[in-house]
Amino acid sequence: MATNGKERISTTDELLRAHAHVWNHTFAFVSSACLKCAVQLGILDIIHRHGQPVKLSQLVASLPALNPSKSHCIRRLMRLLAHDGFFVDLKAADAGEEEEAEYTLTPASHLLLTTTSASLSPFVLLVLDPLIVKPWNWLTLWLGNDDPTPFLTANGRTLWDYAGQNPAFNSLFNEGMESDARMVASVVIEECRGTFEGLSSLVDVGGGTGTMAKAIAEAFPEMKCTVLDLPHVVDKLPGRKNLFEAIPPANAICLRWILHDWGDKDCVKILKHCKEVIPNRQERGKVIIIDMVVGHQKVEEANENGDKSTQIQLFSDMLMMVLLSLKERTEKEWANLFSIIGFSDYKINPTIGLRSLIEVYP
Repeated sequence: MATNGKERISTTDELLRAHAHVWNHTFAFVSSACLKCAVQLGILDIIHRHGQPVKLSQLVASLPALNPSKSHCIRRLMRLLAHDGFFVDLKAADAGEEEEAEYTLTPASHLLLTTTSASLSPFVLLVLDPLIVKPWNWLTLWLGNDDPTPFLTANGRTLWDYAGQNPAFNSLFNEGMESDARMVASVVIEECRGTFEGLSSLVDVGGGTGTMAKAIAEAFPEMKCTVLDLPHVVDKLPGRKNLFEAIPPANAICLRWILHDWGDKDCVKILKHCKEVIPNRQERGKVIIIDMVVGHQKVEEANENGDKSTQIQLFSDMLMMVLLSLKERTEKEWANLFSIIGFSDYKINPTIGLRSLIEVYP
C-alpha cells in the first residue's frame, strides 16, 4: 500500500501503527478532560484522605454530587486515568471482572492534591477552562483573518482585558499562576540557592500575589523582597503598602514566566529598565529569568524523557501563540535579546524541569 508522497506505507503493520498514531493524537483531549473531571470531583483528595487503597465502591459512595444512575461511569473514568499514570489499580493485574478495582495515588496525582503546598490543581483548571480551550477551535479561522490572537477571535476580548474585567476569571488566573509559582519556588530554592545567596534585595516583577517572593524571603530572611504587578492583580491583597509605576532599584530583578508574555521589542524595553536599576556585576547585580528555553531541560529528563519534555515546550509555545500571539524562545533568541541590550554575559541553569533559570549579568 503506497501513498502519493515520498513516505510510503509498505506493510499492514505500518498502516495500523500510523492509524493508531493519528487516533492517539486525535483523542488526546479525552485524557485532559478526564483529569479535569477527577480534580473537580475531588477524587484525588478522597483517596488521599482514606489513608489506604480505596475500593471502587468506597470511592463511588464518597462522591455526593454523583447521580447514582451514573455510578458505573466512575470505573471507566478511573481506568483511563490509571492508564495515564494518575492512579494505580492494585487489582488490575488480576484481570478478573469479578475483582473490584482498588486505587492508590501516584507521584503525579500527589501534585494535584489540594492539601499539598505546591498543588497544581488550580493550574490544571485554568488551562482547561472553557475560555482557554475555546480559541483552539478557532485556530484555522484565525490564520485567515487579521485578529492578533485566536483568543480574541473566539472571545471578543484579549486575555488581559478579560482578566481585568471579569473577577471570576481573574481569580482563576491568579490561582493558577500561584500554584505554578509555589511549585517552581520550592524547586528553585532547593536547586539554585547559589543564585540568591549574597543578594540584599530583589524585585519580583510581574510577581502576581507574591507567592514566589514570599518563598524567597522565607528562605533568605536577610534579603528585602518586593513585588511589582498590575493594580487588578494586587488590589485585594492584605497588607500591601506600595504600588510602583516603575521597577524600583534592587540587587536583582526576578522575571518568572513573564517575558514569554511579551514580544521582542517589549522584552528589550523591560530588560533595559532592569539593567538600569541593578548594580554592576562586581556588586552582584543580575537579572534572574525563569522561563522556557526551548530544547533545554534537566539532564535526567533529556536522557529519559526528552521527547515528552520538548513536546510540552512546543505545546507551551503554541499556547502562547493562541492566547497572546507570542512565543517561547530558544537559547539563540534569548542570547539575541541580551546582546541588543548590552548585557555582558548570561548563564542557563536547566535544573527546574521544563523551564530554566537564566542569570543575566550587566
